[in-house]
Amino acid sequence: MTTWLITGISRGLGKTLAQAALARGDTVVGTVRGDTTGIEHRTGTLHVLSLEIGDPHAIELVVAEAFDRVGRIDVVVNNAGYGLLGPIEFATDDELAKLFEVNVFGPFRLIRSVLPRLRAQDGGHIVNITSIAGRAPMAGSGAYAAAKSAMEGLSAALLQEVWPLGIKVTAVAPGAFRTDFLSDHSIRRSNLRSEAYAASVGPVLDRLDEHAGKQIGDPALAAAAILAAVDAPKPPLHLLLGPDALQRTREKLDAVIDEMDRWEDVTCSTNFAE
Repeated sequence: MTTWLITGISRGLGKTLAQAALARGDTVVGTVRGDTTGIEHRTGTLHVLSLEIGDPHAIELVVAEAFDRVGRIDVVVNNAGYGLLGPIEFATDDELAKLFEVNVFGPFRLIRSVLPRLRAQDGGHIVNITSIAGRAPMAGSGAYAAAKSAMEGLSAALLQEVWPLGIKVTAVAPGAFRTDFLSDHSIRRSNLRSEAYAASVGPVLDRLDEHAGKQIGDPALAAAAILAAVDAPKPPLHLLLGPDALQRTREKLDAVIDEMDRWEDVTCSTNFAE
């Protein structure tokens, strides 16, 4: 049996993952912003704690209570977060600050808080839910992509620090899944005050609106994939979820390699002469 700490289990992928873990008899400590989850379960054990992930003073208290309740925690999932769409130019300081507080600083504080406890128990697994936007950004998602890219970089560096301690790290980048992520519950939009970006940002946002509620990705299968990664003897550092995420990443990597090749002479021209 695996014991989980999952942030943001009231909706979306966090809720589906919690349900999948409970269905196989695991113990889940889940955080919500209020006091209810809407999760009904016949197997497993669920503990619900209230947490505003953007509150820097609350995280240590919640982590302490979680470990006090269940003792050992095997898997810590940073899932809580939201998106911000719109041209980078129109994102306000306040919008950016709140976005990074919830999507970057909150997860960072949670990781910092759980690491001494994971070290003391000689192991654990940290799973950071990022996004395909953090690996292959599109127009209109610049601020959100920046936040998720930060979590991608943090995850990669963190694994290099903690693997000798028996701690595993996985950054999960989902593509489009049929959750409420594109609803007002999970998405904010910067004020569109100009037609200047109608040709670049406009079509992307229109396409997202058209796909809301029709995404091909099944959240239950995404949860099953995360369970499989957690159960694996050698889990991946980078886990893509969805054929769309795979395609976007391959296109991005191909473009990066092509550009590297075209600029290789310039790249290698910067050392002092021997």
